[in-house]
Amino acid sequence: MVWKVSMHLSSMVFLLLGSLGSGLGFFLSMWSGESFLIEWEISFVNSCSIIMSLIFDPISLIFCSFVLLISSMVLYYSGDYMMGDKSFNRFMYLVLAFVLSMMFLIVSPNLVSILLGWDGLGLVSYALVIYYQNEKSANSGMLTVLSNRVGDVAILLSIGLMLSLGGWNFVLYCSAMSDKSMMLIKALVVMAAMTKSAQIPFSAWLPAAMAAPTPVSALVHSSTLVTAGVYLLIRFSPAINGSSVSSGLLILSCLTMFMAGLGANFEYDLKKIIALSTLSQLGVMMSILSMGMADLAFFHLLSHALFKALLFMCAGVIIHNVKDYQDIRSMGGLVKSMPLTSMNMILSNLALCGMPFMAGFYSKDLIIEAAFMSDMNKISFFLYILATGLTVCYTFRLIFYSLTGVGNLGSLSAVCDSSSTMTSPMMLLSMGAVMSGAGLSWLLFPESYMVCLSLPLKTAALIVSLVGGSIGYLLNNMSVNYSLASMKNFSAVSFMGSMWNLPFMSGFMMSFYSLEISKTVEKTLDKGWLEHLGGQGAYHSFMKGSVYMNISQSKQLKVCLKMLILWVVIVLLMVS
Repeated sequence: MVWKVSMHLSSMVFLLLGSLGSGLGFFLSMWSGESFLIEWEISFVNSCSIIMSLIFDPISLIFCSFVLLISSMVLYYSGDYMMGDKSFNRFMYLVLAFVLSMMFLIVSPNLVSILLGWDGLGLVSYALVIYYQNEKSANSGMLTVLSNRVGDVAILLSIGLMLSLGGWNFVLYCSAMSDKSMMLIKALVVMAAMTKSAQIPFSAWLPAAMAAPTPVSALVHSSTLVTAGVYLLIRFSPAINGSSVSSGLLILSCLTMFMAGLGANFEYDLKKIIALSTLSQLGVMMSILSMGMADLAFFHLLSHALFKALLFMCAGVIIHNVKDYQDIRSMGGLVKSMPLTSMNMILSNLALCGMPFMAGFYSKDLIIEAAFMSDMNKISFFLYILATGLTVCYTFRLIFYSLTGVGNLGSLSAVCDSSSTMTSPMMLLSMGAVMSGAGLSWLLFPESYMVCLSLPLKTAALIVSLVGGSIGYLLNNMSVNYSLASMKNFSAVSFMGSMWNLPFMSGFMMSFYSLEISKTVEKTLDKGWLEHLGGQGAYHSFMKGSVYMNISQSKQLKVCLKMLILWVVIVLLMVS
């Protein structure tokens, strides 16, 4: 036990020092206006140099600082949450490996070297999702890893296509990729980012990945893995801006935002509701990225990471206290018995809704106003409005079911805020959920955005939020009538609550047909024609040819040929 405590404490201190160092580097870089690009040439192939690159600029340094800060808080929090687990050491090593992969992805401006961090994230996240080693975890892990492999293949293909540019440093070659001939590379990069950030049609894996331990959800599904795709597109934004790829990304991200907000209003699993809210916010980041405002997407990425990690931590404390139930209908009235956790959860939920002067307000409200000022189409505009209202709606529904209302806990539940190991990191992150928005807006935007909107558009986000919150609280307050209406329209409710049947299509239809097709391909090609005409066939042909060549070059054949010629001459002489 002493070793476990010392391990999570030492990990927290180490990562916290790294976070402070990265933050100091960010301030120095902003003050001096300098960035550092370190390169080691590994080999040289034709005109392409295979280079190991590291970039230290304000974007990578502040993102590293935030990831290390949240990781340190999560590891300290895990010291109590995972205390009774038999594989505590394995869990800690996996989380540290995950943080290392994320650091490598952040500081790599090279598409070849970024693949190491990209694949490392996929591999370690799979190991964390199947951590509990049951059938549900195995299915969720398989869905997660297969969905992410699509993005890995897209990155590999884009590496091959970037060979024509003479290098793989996308920070330097983004201007060269603005040409229409590079459209395929941009489409592949956007596809890879969509798989990591779980945009439609790859959205099913994010709620399924909630089978992992809650500290993993606080780290992986708030600030690191799911934002890796957004971070990649922020780096590629000069190439993507204004291309036809960005218009397709806008529609898909707005649909993801709306679908996740709609699904969260019909979900009863606490962790899945928070996962769907993460999916909705990822849609917000992707949509504003597709409009060419990468700085706003990065701003929301940082502020969202803090309050979403806090929200997952609060959910973990609640689940820990209510006998490991995750159904919000079996909670209620927790604000009286868990005031500290309830306060932090309400703070993070208000930041998520974009409540004025909370962290989410500075980034989310600015994104909505910038989107309203842009030349977006009417469909995207209405999806923005609906998604904003639905976010507040499911947030107040979650608060009603879990924190207020009538208590539905069992008689043996000992619910309290006794663990300082869990509540201390939550208090630190709660300060970030309140103050990080204002601080980041001063740091990232020395010159403020000019917002010119009419009064109806300026107040639209606030009005929609108030209406959504009222609907979310009142509908669930009238729970009997709401349940009866849901039962009458079961097919529609089932469709909306199941993410438009995406889990079914991803988990059964796609995997079934893809596995059947791959089995047929293996039989007919890998173990069929390619066995005879491919590598094995060529091997046997070459071996037979070499045998004939050896015979043709041996002395025995020469002697036989001489004897044959001699006999032919003798026969001809005798005949003549």
